[in-house]
Amino acid sequence: MKLLEEHIRKHGTVLSGNVLKVDTFLNHQIDPALMQAVGNEFADRFKEAGITKIVTIESSGIAPAVFAGLALGVPVVFARKKKSLTLTDNLYTSSVYSFTKQETNDISISKNFLASTDTILLIDDFLANGQAVLGLLEIAEQAGAEVAGIGIVIEKSFQQGRALLEKTGFPIYSLARVASLDNEQIRFVEEEVAR
Repeated sequence: MKLLEEHIRKHGTVLSGNVLKVDTFLNHQIDPALMQAVGNEFADRFKEAGITKIVTIESSGIAPAVFAGLALGVPVVFARKKKSLTLTDNLYTSSVYSFTKQETNDISISKNFLASTDTILLIDDFLANGQAVLGLLEIAEQAGAEVAGIGIVIEKSFQQGRALLEKTGFPIYSLARVASLDNEQIRFVEEEVAR
């Protein structure tokens, strides 16, 4: 998606440890017009898949997921990282390790919002090591929901996440595939992003 790649080139910052900072439009401040374009792109790609719900993980996956849900006319459910007084039981849960934050979170979705009758699209902001999506896939399996595909806003193709997720057999659609972050230069995979 050229518009997204342009935003990454213009506003992205490469930090040490192969970290790509995109807080000006996705991870802290949100660019609604860009996220609407992202959501529309996911909706267009999966419009024939019979999606009944979009599932993401808090917090940076919520904006692209909401716009995709709006375009598809389906609810968005997000896995919560912290339990609250209103989310204590009747849950699907999984543990997810975040390499960026160097911590493990137990993620949860209420059983009231995900069922075996659902066909879901998983959306996440980044694909690097694949742990967040694997956690969401575990929750989908617990619910007995059908997974139609995985939508990724930014994929760091030089890390192991795609290879791990390809083993699951689910279609992966990444809107921007970063090939490398060498010398603070952002390079993109030039091949077709859809598989």
